[in-house]
Amino acid sequence: MEVILKEDVAKLGARGDVVRVAEGYGRNYLLPRKLAIEATAGNKAVIEQMKAAAVRRSAKEKSQAETLAKQFESLAVSFLRRAGEHDQLFGSVTSGDIAEGLEKKGFSIDRRKIQLHEPLRTLGEFTVPIRLHKDVTTHLKVLIEKETTE
Repeated sequence: MEVILKEDVAKLGARGDVVRVAEGYGRNYLLPRKLAIEATAGNKAVIEQMKAAAVRRSAKEKSQAETLAKQFESLAVSFLRRAGEHDQLFGSVTSGDIAEGLEKKGFSIDRRKIQLHEPLRTLGEFTVPIRLHKDVTTHLKVLIEKETTE
């Protein structure tokens, strides 16, 4: 069965691709979830228009992401956390915490765009990659300092 993907599907293809899939996968998974439509001549014409619109939208999103990346060059987010011996934190700093810190500084970034593979569990200065667009990745400086107890 040939289908045209309406969304990016992992390990299958990108939006607008015409792919060949098993009948059951197409009929029972892709079509009901509106991830794809059947590949007919009429649908192929519609998809060409969608591809052109997607290219324009992607170019606009990329330019916005590059502008945002320039603003992140001089930005740093700092956290005060309780820590024990050997600078180990009680808890950790996660991508959600970093997203909240950016929100306080006026940047609305989804936590899933913050490429933190595992939470930060020690004091210090870290560089965390943020993927703003598929072609634009910037780095953010994260400082974790020890909270002083008085």
